[in-house]
Amino acid sequence: MSLRQRLGPRNYLRRRQRTLPVLAATVTLIFGVAMLGFRSARSYSFKTLRHGYQRYFHRSTFGTTPLTLSSVPTSKFPPFSAFSSPSPLLLSSLSQSPSLSTPGRKRRSTGKSFAEDPEKFYVTTPIYYVNDKPHIGHAYTTVACDILARYRRLRGDDVLFVTGTDEHGQKVQQSAEKAGKTPQEFVDEVSQNFRQLADELHCSHDVFIRTTEPRHKLAAEKLWKTLEDKGQIYLGFYEGWYSVRDETYYKESELVDGKAPTGADVEWVVKEPSYFFKLSEWTQPLLDFYEKNPNFLQPAIRKAEIVNFVSKGLQDLSISRTTFDWGIPVPGDEEKKHVMYVWIDALTNYLTAAGYPWESTEAKEKAHWPASLHMMGKDILRFHAVYWPAMLMAAGLEPPNSLFAHGWWMRDGQKMSKSLGNVIDPRDLIGNYGVDQTRYFLASSVSFGDDGDYSEETMLTACNGILANGLGNLAQRSLSLVFKNCEKTIPEPPAESDLTEKDKDLLSAAEKLLVSSEEIMASNQLNRFCNNLHFFTKEANVYIDGEAPWSLKKTDPERMKVVLWVVLESVRRIAILLQPVMPGAMGKLLDQLGVLPEERMFKHLESAPLQANKIEKPQAVFPRIEVPEVGRDDAVSQKKKGNEKAAASKKTT
Repeated sequence: MSLRQRLGPRNYLRRRQRTLPVLAATVTLIFGVAMLGFRSARSYSFKTLRHGYQRYFHRSTFGTTPLTLSSVPTSKFPPFSAFSSPSPLLLSSLSQSPSLSTPGRKRRSTGKSFAEDPEKFYVTTPIYYVNDKPHIGHAYTTVACDILARYRRLRGDDVLFVTGTDEHGQKVQQSAEKAGKTPQEFVDEVSQNFRQLADELHCSHDVFIRTTEPRHKLAAEKLWKTLEDKGQIYLGFYEGWYSVRDETYYKESELVDGKAPTGADVEWVVKEPSYFFKLSEWTQPLLDFYEKNPNFLQPAIRKAEIVNFVSKGLQDLSISRTTFDWGIPVPGDEEKKHVMYVWIDALTNYLTAAGYPWESTEAKEKAHWPASLHMMGKDILRFHAVYWPAMLMAAGLEPPNSLFAHGWWMRDGQKMSKSLGNVIDPRDLIGNYGVDQTRYFLASSVSFGDDGDYSEETMLTACNGILANGLGNLAQRSLSLVFKNCEKTIPEPPAESDLTEKDKDLLSAAEKLLVSSEEIMASNQLNRFCNNLHFFTKEANVYIDGEAPWSLKKTDPERMKVVLWVVLESVRRIAILLQPVMPGAMGKLLDQLGVLPEERMFKHLESAPLQANKIEKPQAVFPRIEVPEVGRDDAVSQKKKGNEKAAASKKTT
């Protein structure tokens, strides 16, 4: 029987696709040796061979995750170090995502010294609507922005990180009435919940903005008057569909089965007096702006949605309401009935936090404007991508450099909802797994921009499989060996002559981590950032297993010291780079290594290698998470109930 018959046509084709890259690389190697001589051909040919390995294992074994040579089964191929000495970390496996920097605006080259030219970096979460308590989606956005802000501070940049709460609108007024409180009492209480959650998540925001603050009222009034002075606002009547839940107006053509596209109920507003913003005049300017700034809208699929929406033509936007009074009064309104529509009020918070209105040209130049990045869930992208830049351009202000709309979170494949009882409280995650583990899970488990799916299994994989068994294990056993066998002192940095090729390979890969991190973080791919460092951690674990320093104590104690220093220097670099994701845990790990607090910036990766520090008895940074069987049963039961409710819901619709 032939190979094709034994495997079947589909598997036979797959086998050929896997094999061809390696065969092609091998032919290239032979040709290069023959034509150019082994020495000159070595660099190019082995890079090609490595690429063939990468394609084979990338497709057949590891899906779409970055590949490292430690994960290549040695039974199939010899170690790559047998062929050449480049870094074991395959940087070529990192796809080249475009930077979110706006073309024409200066962005630091990744090769430049961070301290030489600090940039202003202004990142914002959306301000969260205070009609309910925070959930995992709020935590996800806030942690993501915090990671970006911390990363940029470690580069030496001038960072402004803003989060806060949106506290006006009809929905808030109705929620306050149901709670038997005044709107101000209600928002004071709920806003505090969001502030406390940000603190519990160890977020490092510089400003927590509230739209009920006097400074925000001044900023909103100034923007309104500026638009009015430029002829961009007029008084008219609004008639059409409106969703109280979404605080959004919808066209008849946008409704789905009589509801908003989000599934929210809509109501017909009958000839209500309203001020309008001349949004229709900004259809073509917005399309031109998107074209000139191709990275303004991220990810690419969101850009296509927005461009398609705007291309159909924009209508003037109602920007005031008279049917409720919980909002910022419209300045100059003679009838004193109009309050600002919640979105012109809410979006202005980004200006408020940056010090708007600026008293002078000098104050404006010093301000963190335009914003570097607005981050939000995909459900509110339209307001940020259409209304906001149009208003800013109409007012003579620069739009933000970029927007990033991430996906939603589901649970066990189902959309979260109160009716299904599967909404995740982020405080429960913090209590059950730890704050740093929760932050790592949120950052690493979802391709940033896509929808995420929470399950207990994936959470435990992050906590135990990656953190405890990976970095935690590497740090614990190497520090324990130092404590036991090196008189509680990290060995001195070895001389170049004492390093083997394997030592140099690992250290070379460690040195390149910052470069690869810069490339990844330029496009805000937090999951790839975490995965890149995780795969290097696997490389370091493979190295220590192969060198077996625990066996060298009797046979070659000097070699043992070199191995332990190489491992711990790698751990130092990992810990410094992972500080934005897990500030608490990485701080503890750097403390155990004896790294001074003032030597934990990215510039210190090269300038301050690990020294012969005295250490205390090592403590586990990531203890394993043990989930009681009762908890597992509850989780299964909850999932089953959710499935039953979902099935019942489908039958009734």
